[in-house]
Formats: sequence, C-alpha cells, structure tokens
Amino acid sequence: MAVHSEKGEGKFTAIIVCWLLGNGCLFSWNSILTLEDYFVHVFPKYHPARVLTLVYQPFALGTLAILAYYEAKINTRRRNVLGYFLFFMSSLLVLVLDLATSGRGGIGPYICICVLSGVFGVADAHVQGGMVGDLSLMCPEFIQSFLAGMAASGALTSALRLTTKAVFENSQNGLRKGAMLFFGISVVFELLCVLLYAFVFPKLPIVQHYRAKAASEGSKTVSADLAAGGMKTLTGEQAAEEDPKNMERLTNKQLLFQNMDYAITMFLIYVLTLSIFPGFLTEDTGKHSLGTWYALVLIAMYNVWDLIGRYIPLLKCLQLKSRKGLIIVSLSRFLLIPCFYFTAKYGDQGYMILLTSFLGLSNGYLTVCVLTEAPEGYKGPEQNALGNLLVLFLAGVFFAGVTLDWLWLIGKGW
Repeated sequence: MAVHSEKGEGKFTAIIVCWLLGNGCLFSWNSILTLEDYFVHVFPKYHPARVLTLVYQPFALGTLAILAYYEAKINTRRRNVLGYFLFFMSSLLVLVLDLATSGRGGIGPYICICVLSGVFGVADAHVQGGMVGDLSLMCPEFIQSFLAGMAASGALTSALRLTTKAVFENSQNGLRKGAMLFFGISVVFELLCVLLYAFVFPKLPIVQHYRAKAASEGSKTVSADLAAGGMKTLTGEQAAEEDPKNMERLTNKQLLFQNMDYAITMFLIYVLTLSIFPGFLTEDTGKHSLGTWYALVLIAMYNVWDLIGRYIPLLKCLQLKSRKGLIIVSLSRFLLIPCFYFTAKYGDQGYMILLTSFLGLSNGYLTVCVLTEAPEGYKGPEQNALGNLLVLFLAGVFFAGVTLDWLWLIGKGW
C-alpha cells in the first residue's frame, strides 16, 4: 500500500479544520446553554438551566456506549457526517419552534425543546466519539486543535450572547430577538461543519497519510474516508495476508484496564466542573450589581479560560505527562466546592469571577493533557478505540456531574 510521500503537506490547513470541527461539535449545544437566560424567561417554572442538560446526557451516554462497543466495525465517515447533520437539523428545528410559537412558553414547547436536547445528545455521541477516535490515530496537534475548538465554541457563543444582549437589550422584545439571531448563526455554522468534514478534511494529504497508516495496521473504520479522498487502500483481509500481526490489537477491555488511571482522571475533572457549571453559576450565585449580566459574564469567563487552558499544553515544558500528577491535580480541584459555596454566600462578584476563571483554566488544561497523552504508543485501531472509550467515560461523568449539580438546591425549598 502506498502511503502519501509528503505526509506533512496540509498540516496547517488540517489544524484549522480540526479547530472548526471541534467548534461545531459543541456550538449548537453551547448556544442552548448560553441562551439559558432566554429559556429561564420563557419557561420560568421548569428549571431549564438544569433540566435541558439532564435530558441531553442520557441520550449522549446511551448512544455513545453503543457506538463505542461497535467502534471497530463502524464507518467513521458516515458516523461523523450524520452527527454534524443532526446538529444542523436540531438547530434549525429550535429556530422553527421559536418562530412557530412566537416565543411563548408552556409545557408543549418545553417538551419539544427537551426532545431536541435529546437529539443534540445523540449528535454529540456521533461526533465527539467519532472525531476524538479518528484524530487519536493522527498527530497530537490535531486532537489538541479539536479540543481547543470545542472550548472556543463556548467562548464564541458567550461573546455573541453578550453582543446580542447589548444590541437588543433596550429594544422591544430584545431578549427574543437576540436569541433568534443566535439560533440563525448556529444553523449556518453547523452546515459549514457538514461540508468541511465531508469534502475538505478527507482530501488533505497529511490526513490521508495517517488514515492509510491506520488501514495498513488493520483499521476498517477509515476506508470510506480514504475513498472520499481518492485513495485506494488494502482491505483488512489483504493487510492480514501481507502481515498477520497487522490484525492483532488489544481488546477494548484491555485498553480500558491499561488506561484506567486516565479514565479516573477524566472522571475527577468533569464531575467537579459539571457540578458547578452551568447550573450553579446560572441559578445559585445570588444577585449582584451586574444584574442580568452576571450569569452571562460568569459563563463567558469560564469559556474563555477553558479555551486558554487548552493551549497551554502546546508549550511542552508546561505539559503535565505524569499519570500520578494528573490524578493529584484533579483531586485538588475539589477544594473549589467549598470555595464556590462560601463565595456565593458571603463573597463579592469579583471573587466569583476569579474562581470561575480558574475552574475553566484547569478544566481545559487537564483535558488536553489526558487526551493527547493517552493514545501514545498504540497502533491506529487501538488509538481509535481508546479515544472512543475515553469519550464514553467522559459522557458518563457528564451525566454524574449534571446530576450532582442538583445537590446545590438542597435546603432551598424546591
């Protein structure tokens, strides 16, 4: 099998595309999270800040579990294109629903929003697991760029939300106008991601090089993407005949046992983050001089510093590679829980903004350290499988985190 001779060609373009695709992986859902001030206004009795996330997670977790189990047999191209298309359609339907109901509340529209949250979860399971698995068999810069793009989606949606709020705040029905503009931008961006993944990414020489290498090691998941890029490769059976060792790979169980410490680290990182963000920051931080801007500013600061944290590991001297070190640092973050509690009760809004910024910074930094280091030393099919397994574990943590977020309501009469 011929592997592209200029394997570095198109690397910069690939990094940009990975960043945009990472952005698209969470842009629609972050739009929903960032617009929670609008949903709280429309559905004040139903706790949308917590319920929509709680609906989203079981669908993401269940779908991802199925996809991770059958990962070795799944057409990665079809999986990712379907995921981005579901993001596009769900975003479009949220916009259509708001237009059809003229922004009125009620149980009917709320149930529809909850159903669409579940569809977002299914889309996320397709894209996040598929992309992390696919990029895990390529160079670390690609997965770092994808993860940074995911964080950037939060920062961009926060910046857009603050802008639309400022522009429409004093106009009649300004909150809804800002939300409508937001939904429209989300629809267009998700369509762009469908086109980028389907027609641009598979044709980049460096991407073809890594996928061809994975195919030579027995991977069956990359064949459709190689075909889309105009490359012919060996089938799994031909690779096995040429070198039987190519088809040998660790099972998912073996991979999970070898990387259990990384899985535990991901659990510790996100169970803490999601027990605070976004529900606690949206509903439990009290009233301050920033008024209705307060929750938006907190979410924006989290997203911006999460993005910054994901670029720190690019400086090799600042990258944390020690497995024990990652667990210790992740455990130490739990000291933030009493800090947030007492700051919300007695502290000034400046201290809350500082805490939220550190929460985002540490979350982004540790996430990239784990997901770029874990695949090192494995063959292509194993790297793909490990990427899927870590994202599956992450989805389970998301569900646990948003469930624990409800504990902040104890003693508040709800």
